[in-house]
Amino acid sequence: MDKIITTINGIDYTIGDSILELSYLIAAVLFVFGLKLLSHPETARKGNLWAGVGMFLAMITTMIFHKNDAGNGIHNLIYILGGIAVGSISGWLIAKKIKMTAMPQLVSFYNATGGAASALVAIMEFQNIDLNNTGIFLVTLLGIFIGSVAFSGSMIAYGKLDGKVGDIRASYMKYVNMFLLVVVLAIMGYMMFGGIHSNESLMMYAYVLLGISLIYGVLFVMPIGGADMPVVISLLNSFTGIAAAMGGFLYHNQAMLLGGILVGSAGIILTILMCNAMNRSLLNVIIGAFGGGKSADKEKGTVKEITVNDAAVLLYYSKSVVIVPGYGLAVAQAQHACHELDTLLEENGVNVRYAIHPVAGRMPGHMNVLLAEADVPYTKLVEMDDINPDMPNTDVVIVIGANDVVNPAANDDPGSPIYGMPIIEAEKAKNIIVMKRGMGKGYAGIENYLFFNEKTRMLFGNAKDSLQALVSEVKNL
Repeated sequence: MDKIITTINGIDYTIGDSILELSYLIAAVLFVFGLKLLSHPETARKGNLWAGVGMFLAMITTMIFHKNDAGNGIHNLIYILGGIAVGSISGWLIAKKIKMTAMPQLVSFYNATGGAASALVAIMEFQNIDLNNTGIFLVTLLGIFIGSVAFSGSMIAYGKLDGKVGDIRASYMKYVNMFLLVVVLAIMGYMMFGGIHSNESLMMYAYVLLGISLIYGVLFVMPIGGADMPVVISLLNSFTGIAAAMGGFLYHNQAMLLGGILVGSAGIILTILMCNAMNRSLLNVIIGAFGGGKSADKEKGTVKEITVNDAAVLLYYSKSVVIVPGYGLAVAQAQHACHELDTLLEENGVNVRYAIHPVAGRMPGHMNVLLAEADVPYTKLVEMDDINPDMPNTDVVIVIGANDVVNPAANDDPGSPIYGMPIIEAEKAKNIIVMKRGMGKGYAGIENYLFFNEKTRMLFGNAKDSLQALVSEVKNL
């Protein structure tokens, strides 16, 4: 396998080199093919599998055929294989045990590990780089910075999603973050152009950069509230991909480079799409500026409640029902009871659909994943833009744990902090049932006047208990 087959620019290329490059090309094709399949729930499992096969192929061929400039292969394979085994077994066990309601936390945790790996690669390779190669120097510094931010930011996101970390909504936080960002850029600039030639001094600055980057990642995510978590998770995921791409540059590894580019670009595109869905800029999300506006004072009206029996009768004799799921559905782990209710109603001839807002929940596609876990057919899930025109013809809309994504203030209150954000227009339905524990406000911290609409009836209580009670009542009709 070491037979030289050609020489280009003084560099000898062997059969092993050709096999390695071919495997990277095949891996790249499998990455793209897998990403394409991931765009639809029915093919997502296959997409994940094919992309995994591509990564496995790249790993195996790298361990067998990779040679450094001195012609030596990879050493310490026992440690590499051991790490792969531990990671694979741990990942399998976690995937088997984790609940779908905790999927946002798991995504954040996994994203953090990717960022940490990229940052460690960059810091370890820093002492071996050619200081005269400005491109590689910059790539290494970016790997340290972006990987560290992805790691610490994702861990804070994990803590916030799991209820272990609160928000810091102080207005001065954005100035602190901007100051740290300037410090990071100054350190990177000084390291590259400050005339430092001592490896010991450069390593000291590299560790300082690492420490400040970790702090920046923490403070970057702390001010961002729960309603913005889908956007932040998507953004941090793109950071991890970009950091991995930096590693691909360092190792001249095309598979690692392309994989990182795909993850990074997909994350950025998704982040932009989600910001557009909220009618907000990415900068507005990052500085935690959602909320704090002054809504117009309105007469609230009267809150009207409905009994479980009356709600069951109303749903049973309807022709069209739309369910709007929100984070409260996930917290109550009520997805199975919700699916049981929609199955009973459909058996009675009711057309039941789910209205999905792009940023409902705590991660991109959270509601889709949650309902898929309860075996709700994907054909029942309808995007916001497609369901809104049908709302006036809907007999009953059931809002379960959602708040800001159905708040009519987004349409009719120019002073509201969510004004202009596209919402699911539940207020246009003939009847509205809202399931909530109480009259608490959403993340935007403003009153939801949908609750006081003359067509709205409140069904207070835990969503899972309320849905199970509805199921029992419908069965008795």
